[in-house]
Order: sequence, then structure tokens, then C-alpha cells
Amino acid sequence: MRNTESIIGNMKIPVFNLKRQYEQLKAELDNAFKCVFEKGIFVLGENVRLFEEEFAKYIGAGFAVGVGSGTEALHLSLKSYDIGAGDEVITVPNTAVPTISAISFTGAKPVFVDITPDTYTMDLKKVEEKITDKTRAILPVHLYGHTTEMDQVIKLADAHNLRIIEDACQAHGAKYNDNYAGAIGDMGCFSFYPTKNLGAYGDGGIIVTNNEELYKKLIMLRNYGEVEKFTSKIEGFNSRLDEIQAAVLRVKLRYLDEWTNRRMEIATQYRQLLYNSNVQLPCKRQWAKHVYHLFVIRVNKRNDLKDYLQERGVGTQIHYPIPIHLQEAYKKLGHKAGDFPISERNADEILSLPIYPELTTEEIETVAGLITKFQNI
Repeated sequence: MRNTESIIGNMKIPVFNLKRQYEQLKAELDNAFKCVFEKGIFVLGENVRLFEEEFAKYIGAGFAVGVGSGTEALHLSLKSYDIGAGDEVITVPNTAVPTISAISFTGAKPVFVDITPDTYTMDLKKVEEKITDKTRAILPVHLYGHTTEMDQVIKLADAHNLRIIEDACQAHGAKYNDNYAGAIGDMGCFSFYPTKNLGAYGDGGIIVTNNEELYKKLIMLRNYGEVEKFTSKIEGFNSRLDEIQAAVLRVKLRYLDEWTNRRMEIATQYRQLLYNSNVQLPCKRQWAKHVYHLFVIRVNKRNDLKDYLQERGVGTQIHYPIPIHLQEAYKKLGHKAGDFPISERNADEILSLPIYPELTTEEIETVAGLITKFQNI
């Protein structure tokens, strides 16, 4: 490993770097922007329709509906099943707040189960005890790019007549066995936030499903409940993927597999460089294709390490520093510290390292070298 002290003074390594990706695709992206502006159609035009078709084909789903964000993808999926006040949806507390916001938007109650200590996804052994006569759906979160064990989710859902809505907002291209995340349950929901493995240049999301009836309902729900202009059949929302973002995503989708392979290479490099350290590295179960939206380590003195790296020009983030059940906004759910110990431990110990396809070998070695040096201090 190279001498990190000799090069770090001239190097800044942010946790995300979107500028490099744009520079590599500048000609294609600029042409996509130009075409949209020349046509003068910015809402629900040709690019949205084509991207929906292309993304559905990529995932292996029959239908896709572009919406305003990943949060709205989850919200509208729940609404399409008329899930609302008096209903319960089972999910995890170790996730981004939007997962829970989407449930709350419907009026339903989020019900939490803790996560596994290795994959950080839903502990399916703890789900059945949380199922009541009010439970309508299970909402597994494919976190950091690693899928939940979906065979077990399906068994639980079938046994209790529940819907499965996959939060695949961090799992573009991830697989459970041979199936893409998002195309396994009743619906799959994706975010195109700029830092995602497939990111737009603003907010955006999509819902995939194999159910044509639900697809038609989702088309209405995203656009005021309209069956045609100015004619609303049901109550709906304004949640539309716009033409500019769809045009961007059509360009980027062609590179997703290449970028995924590079993320996996970077993860392998981190693993090799940190193998003998005291850092707990990400788990990858044999049934999962991990696409490493994030490379999340667990480490003692996490905050000290974060500060140490920051002082030396390396950016990191914590995904997530406060479990949902301890967030002030969700005190009404009645939980307390200690209710979900694995999620709470993770909040104190996890750290996301820089990982994006444009990260260089020199940068990877620098990050790993600094972590090793910190542990030897």
C-alpha cells in the first residue's frame, strides 16, 4: 500500500462525486437535454414513456410507472391497495425516514421489526409475532444494495394474505438469486435521487409491477386520478417523473451494469485492503447480488474515525445516525431506546466510505490506508 501521508495533502475524496460522472457522459447528456428543450414537452412525454418501458424490461417486470420520488413510489404503491387509516405495514427502523413517511402519508401505522446483524435487512424470524388482523403489507428494505431474503418474505405474505411492497430505492440492479430486486413482490419502488446507483439530476422515482390492473390505477394516482385530461376517476396526486429527468435516466440506464461491476470491484479492493483490520466489512449472502450503493463498515470509535478521515480530506456519511423509532417525529409510535437493539447498535458504529464507479485505485488505497493507520494509533 502506498504511503498515504505523502499524497493526502493534494487529494480530496468526497463520499459522493457526481461531477466525474457528468464529465464522462457530457456529450450524451447535453444532447438529451437539448432534445427535450427542442421538443418543448416537459411533463409525461415520450422520454417518460420510453424510460418506463426500458426500466421495466431491465428489471424484468411487466409495467413501470415513473413518479416524483422514491418516497412517492412507496406512497402510491400503498395507496393502490387502499392501505390507509386503521391498517398496519411491517417494516424496519434502520432505514431512511422516507420509507416511514410513505406509510404515514396513507394514514397507516408503521410496525417495526429489527434487522439482522450481518445484512442489516429485515430479521424475518421476528416478523410473524408482529402480524395482527390490521396488518396489510410487508415492506422489506433492500438496504445499501443488498437484498432482503425474499423467499421468507413471500412465505409470510402468502400465509397471512399480505401484500409485498419492496423498497428497492438503494438496490438498482441488485438480485435475490436470479431475480432483480423490485420485481419479486407485488410492487417494487425505486428512487432516482442523484446519488443513487442510477441517479437523476433532481428527484424522481419509479414503481414496477406485473399486475396490469394496479398499473392502470397507478397511472391515475400519479396524475390527479385522471383517466383523461380534466376527468378524474379517483382521488389522486401530482407525482410525475418529468421529461428532463427521464431523458437523463435513459442515457444512464445504458451504463448501469458497467457501473455496478465497477462498484463490485471497488468493494473487493476495500475488502482486500481492510481484511486484517478490526473493521467489520459488509456481508454478502450467497443468494444476493450486492450492488454496493453504499460500502458500510462497522467500527469502534466510529465518530473519532469519521473526524480523522474528514481532517485528512476523506468524506464519509452515516446511514443512518438515528433509527426511526428514536426520531422525534415518530415518538407517537411509542417506542423507546432498547426496543430494537441491532438497529440502535448500528447507528452508533456504522460508517459509509466513498464508493462510486469513478473512484480511483489510488483513492481506494488512501481511504483504506488511513483507516488502518487510525486503528494503529
